[in-house]
Amino acid sequence: MPVPAKRRPTSEARRGRSHQALKKVAVNTCPKCGKPVLPHTACKFCGNYKGKQVLKLDAPKIKK
Repeated sequence: MPVPAKRRPTSEARRGRSHQALKKVAVNTCPKCGKPVLPHTACKFCGNYKGKQVLKLDAPKIKK
């Protein structure tokens, strides 16, 4: 198996990895309940998406 003819400089190796950094996650708020929601997903708390009820969720349980 072939090997590299010369060693890559450290700066060149780091520049090659520059695109692998983690991106910030955009978080929106649900217009109905105000909880944080990822974009283009239904709210896990109330089940709404774009103003419509898309998930049938039970009422949240309250601890006694």
